Amino acid sequence: MTAHDTRAATETLLELAAALDASDPLGAHLDAFAPAGGVTAYLDGNSLGRPLRDVPERLAAFARDDWGTRLIRSWDEQWMALPMELGDRIGALSLGAAAEQTVVADSTSVLIYKLLRAALAHDPSRTELVMEAGNFPTDRFLAEGVAAETGATIRWIEPDPVLGVQIADVEAVLSERTAVVSLSHVDYRSGALADMRGITATTHDAGALMMWDLCHSAGVVPMQLDEWGVDLAVGCTYKYLNGGPGSPAFAYLRRSLQGVLRQPIQGWWSAADIFAMGPEYVPAGDIRQLLSGTPPVTSMLAMQGMLDLIEQATIEAVRAKSEALTDLAVRAHDELLAPLGVRLLSPRDAERRGGHVTIGHPEFRAVTQRLWEDGVIPDFRFPDGIRLGLSPLSTSFVETVTGVIAVRDALESSGR
Repeated sequence: MTAHDTRAATETLLELAAALDASDPLGAHLDAFAPAGGVTAYLDGNSLGRPLRDVPERLAAFARDDWGTRLIRSWDEQWMALPMELGDRIGALSLGAAAEQTVVADSTSVLIYKLLRAALAHDPSRTELVMEAGNFPTDRFLAEGVAAETGATIRWIEPDPVLGVQIADVEAVLSERTAVVSLSHVDYRSGALADMRGITATTHDAGALMMWDLCHSAGVVPMQLDEWGVDLAVGCTYKYLNGGPGSPAFAYLRRSLQGVLRQPIQGWWSAADIFAMGPEYVPAGDIRQLLSGTPPVTSMLAMQGMLDLIEQATIEAVRAKSEALTDLAVRAHDELLAPLGVRLLSPRDAERRGGHVTIGHPEFRAVTQRLWEDGVIPDFRFPDGIRLGLSPLSTSFVETVTGVIAVRDALESSGR
């Protein structure tokens, strides 16, 4: 491609992006997010979502009023119910889950541990856990730890690294010994979107429980946990739900399994009568059974504004913009980066992608460092991938193209 061709492609992409922004039905929401000085393109919303403008006042009001004035009375007035109320909102807005099946509680790691242990203990004759070999380290490390504690065997799936786990991959490892299949809905590396409905049905055909990690899909990909028969799920709130660093995760437990599965961390908040202070533990029979210790109320504040935005926009509209943003990123890759030897490491079909696009090149570790210094913020994933995380409510089309142009410029200046 000649210099003239490159300039022409760049101008065409920027013009297209500007036109898409002008007609974007969700464009008005961009102003809801706090500006970040010195940042020209934030392409890491799939790792840490941007804060809303109202977060400082929300935190100040909490310190001034709910905590500062109402003091311990706020537990009775609002905080006791908050884990369940926020869980119901997340379930209704993003998960396709009816009320009283989702709760906001601990970290992602703690909740995955609780649900894996509970699932493995459900049927003692089933002693195998299915996990994808390239899943996020948290999932894999916890699976290994739970297997060591329980004597379970892990059956590892090794799917296509770009297309992700397919139904046939799961079928190949299922047996009468399978207790639970635990997979990510969106692959944290490639962005591949798994067939939740089909894989869940296949798992149930084998008599096993199905558990999904929703960390890279909650808030950006619509799903129907109830309709599709999902048994268990865990997701974080600091990515597309913009809860801030360290904000608590949520867990989903299908109603028919509540009071049946028993989670292993028997804290007082999951007791049937939380204030009885009785001599022995009797678990709650509802979704509260997944709680353990005192909920992190302060860390639940920031996400509430983002839930309001998703409710206004609808998760379907968020997904439509997500597909358009990632389509544009793929086109920009093809026209500006592929000629430089950059590989597309995500599915081309938007229906098979989550909210990010991954591209690969041997120089990308150094390129990412330079981009950060210049105010363009994607993230790097070993060994040579850059993820372009495009959070629909906070990312514009021009910002997306600007980021890809910056990748090209940094790569060219590095001498490749």
